[in-house]
Amino acid sequence: MEWHVTDAQSLAIIDSEIENHVFSPAEYEIVRRVIYSTADFEYKSLIRFSERALQAGAAALAARTTIVVDVPMVQVGIAYEIQNTFANPLYCSMEALTRPQKEKTRAAWGIETLAKRYPEGIFVVGQAQTALTALVDLIEAEEIRPALIIATPVGFVDVDEAKRRLQDSLVPNITIDSRKGNAVVAAAIADGLVDLAWQAYGQDRNRGS
Repeated sequence: MEWHVTDAQSLAIIDSEIENHVFSPAEYEIVRRVIYSTADFEYKSLIRFSERALQAGAAALAARTTIVVDVPMVQVGIAYEIQNTFANPLYCSMEALTRPQKEKTRAAWGIETLAKRYPEGIFVVGQAQTALTALVDLIEAEEIRPALIIATPVGFVDVDEAKRRLQDSLVPNITIDSRKGNAVVAAAIADGLVDLAWQAYGQDRNRGS
């Protein structure tokens, strides 16, 4: 992301107001990006990083691992950063061609279809709780082993349970430990991770080109 003067001023305000925290420098970059995107400091206490989630995610981005998102808003939110860095293939569950179904939502069927096609992909679920549940079901059935899952869907039905199951899995993950969340939060986390990955791996790619 290209930061401008107003962005820097906003980040300085966040730094002055966030006070003490226990995040690593890389984790803090993600947290401040979310707060910047939402103006909601409560996310400081809600974001959860599994062990080595950022390292695994950055390495997968650098390897041009396919990214699958649940809704177009997340896709639009991260497409610019992806296109201007590692150019990973990027797909949306809502665009996956599936048979009409009554048992699951379109997002759930779409992400299940894409997950089976890209079982080691990076998955970003920002809105559809049903898509997250579908992914967790596939993980527990040992049908997929994602490189990373970013899960921030808002919801009141089963969303906390789906996040807990994800957190209990061995899959690297970044989640919001709350009913709160949305596509904007998911895109902010993903964009922040892309920036961190580009700082770590981008120069090597530039030298090799």
